[in-house]
Amino acid sequence: MAALAVHDITEPFPIQELTIRDALDGADVCGKAATGSGKTLAFGLPMLQRTERGSAPGRPRALVLVPTRELARQVVDVLVPPAKAVGLHVAPFYGGTPIERQERALRRVVDVAVATPGRLIDLAARKTIALGDVEMLVIDEADRMADMGFMPQVERILRQLDNRRQTLLFSATLDRDVDVLVRRYLHEPVHHEVASTRVTVHEMTHRFLAVHKLDRVKVAAAIGRESSRTLVFVRTKRGADRLVDQLRREGIRAAAIHGDLRQTARERALGEFSAGKLPVLVATDVAARGIHVDDVD
Repeated sequence: MAALAVHDITEPFPIQELTIRDALDGADVCGKAATGSGKTLAFGLPMLQRTERGSAPGRPRALVLVPTRELARQVVDVLVPPAKAVGLHVAPFYGGTPIERQERALRRVVDVAVATPGRLIDLAARKTIALGDVEMLVIDEADRMADMGFMPQVERILRQLDNRRQTLLFSATLDRDVDVLVRRYLHEPVHHEVASTRVTVHEMTHRFLAVHKLDRVKVAAAIGRESSRTLVFVRTKRGADRLVDQLRREGIRAAAIHGDLRQTARERALGEFSAGKLPVLVATDVAARGIHVDDVD
């Protein structure tokens, strides 16, 4: 509790209040909650309580699967303080960074691995991580896993977890592929759902602007100039870089976030945008998954 209080966390969010007791009791849990609902601690606190110290190097006892590297970093940032308080080590594993660096990290004790499916499979194939000791599995943002085509990889990983005793799954929706995953791999799960208090897409004001293609950049610049945070989605990575250059020529501070950028560049752009230092962030749809930023205009 002291580790949480330092970060001004004194009262549980609804999803935490609903799921933590069942997770501590060892039940499989299926939680329906949106990004930003506090679900990281909803699965993180019982996971840290139930994971014993003494993991062997390269053999974590708990595993969190996430769809994107940005979400992996966010989950680790939330879990590190309470993990330190109970003597556990948490580490992220994701693509876009040198795999050798992560292999070096696995030579030390990692009790809780937070990983994207592709990088975890690569590390297992190189025999630098073994999953046979994993007793607790968390699948976070399962609906986004499905949207991004990761379900075959997730199922491949699940089949390797011979020692798995508990699975917690969190998702904003529980239909189609996610429902199949729940029915196939969770044992008599306890279901919890938290209604979102956020503004939904249906409640937002939508405006469609018919603009000549030669004027699109100037219109985008005008919108960005009048807002503190503007998030622009484009179809391609090349289009994102091109639009950033065009906006800068219009005097707008902008940065791109997409899969071809180095992880440090992505984190810097997202950090400045979240802090309000960068007024315009241009993103591809896939790169934007897992990002949580408040107060986007």
